[in-house]
Amino acid sequence: MKQFMDEDFLLKTDTAKKLYHGAAESMPIIDFHNHLNAREIYEDKCFDNISDLWLSGDHYKWRAMRLHGISEAIITGDVDPYERFLAYADTIQNAIGNPLYHWTHLELRRYFGINKTLSKDTARKIYDKCNKKLKTKDYSVRNLLRMQNVKVLCTTDDPIDSLEWHLKIRDDASCDIQVLPSFRPEKAIGIEKQGFASYIKTLSDVSDVIIKNVSDVIKALITRLDFFVSEAGCKVSDHSLENTFYIPASEYEVNEIFKKAMRGALITEEDAGKYHGYLLSNLGKEYYKRDMVMQLHIGATRNNATRIYKMLGPDAGVDGMNDFNYAPELSALLDSMDKDNRLPKTILYCLNPNDLEMLAVTAGCFASNDDDVRGRVQLGSGWWFVDHKSGIKHQLRALSDVGLLGTFIGMLTDSRSFLSFPRHEYFRRILCDFVGDIVENGEYPCDMDYLSDMIRDISANNAIDYFGFEIENYKGISEVY
Repeated sequence: MKQFMDEDFLLKTDTAKKLYHGAAESMPIIDFHNHLNAREIYEDKCFDNISDLWLSGDHYKWRAMRLHGISEAIITGDVDPYERFLAYADTIQNAIGNPLYHWTHLELRRYFGINKTLSKDTARKIYDKCNKKLKTKDYSVRNLLRMQNVKVLCTTDDPIDSLEWHLKIRDDASCDIQVLPSFRPEKAIGIEKQGFASYIKTLSDVSDVIIKNVSDVIKALITRLDFFVSEAGCKVSDHSLENTFYIPASEYEVNEIFKKAMRGALITEEDAGKYHGYLLSNLGKEYYKRDMVMQLHIGATRNNATRIYKMLGPDAGVDGMNDFNYAPELSALLDSMDKDNRLPKTILYCLNPNDLEMLAVTAGCFASNDDDVRGRVQLGSGWWFVDHKSGIKHQLRALSDVGLLGTFIGMLTDSRSFLSFPRHEYFRRILCDFVGDIVENGEYPCDMDYLSDMIRDISANNAIDYFGFEIENYKGISEVY
């Protein structure tokens, strides 16, 4: 029996061990999609206790605690931080097979040097040891990021955001971590959602564009996009596709739908699909002009538990997995940009693992380009409910079955926690184990020079090249740091 989480954790074969320790382990982290708070990074915040750092706003942990029967008052209410931590310690002992168990103990080890497993019996000693370290400047937010060799972070930001804290980080010579915004125009695209008309008014004010029709909406968004790019170095957009997202429509049709929404009339699903598609296609072409990456996160059902949503708002751990058929829509959306040769670099993420093979095949349909971009349309890493061991392996298998594993841009955290970055280690170990199995089964030659380069590329280099991040000492694909 193997020891729990030893140095060869998740690595079954000799090839996997050599690839991880010799290639993946030392690579920097390029986290191109997360929900971290730029202000906290600028201010180099120190957290008072491990409970606030670990459990405040982490909906993964909230879901697990609810499943364990922990009171909502303890999970999200105003209670003593240790009481919440103790409840999580009791919860996590039940999480056998859940990635939370591995993430929890990787974080305790990599940040705090704690090798004991977390349980009700060990909670007090672990809590006190973590808190003692957190009270020192060595455990400030920036230093937590440095501990994991994080080089680039891309946060998630609304077009109306002033980007005040991103700009301050940009001008702070003491910050050696790139913190870049991502352009997420979800509220401008969500025409069927409550508050749309009010948001358009705010967008008009912030962009200084009078918005009377859909062309004006796009103009206002482009104005904000150029601000994101020119002032804050934005290189990526993000879109959440949750229902009908592409029905071909003329500008006249979309304008009529826009007018309906602005006067408060009912927007049908067909109306919304036409408006969504028109904006997504036109924005995608603008991303192409600016050499940006377009991220499409597909398949979430939002705020399923109304009671929790009313109590806590969005992102409270009650979003779910959809199962709608969207392959024809997705192909049509990508084609609407590609037919003019203006399809941007695009990443396709799915929340339902049943869609992985379909997305991998779709990505291959739109790979052709005149810009020599490797893997122009990507099957994104295992996202959200797919970022566990079996989900990551499923994603790697789907990609290698019908695509090119070597061009993959790798992992991201999609996290709100400054302690989440050992998830990259978790992914890299699984990646090396996956490749090691193929090699040791005689399905690929044991060319360790090439394989090591490929692992380094997937771990970081491919993402640096794909997004165009400027990293000191970076010399191109397959170069060692």
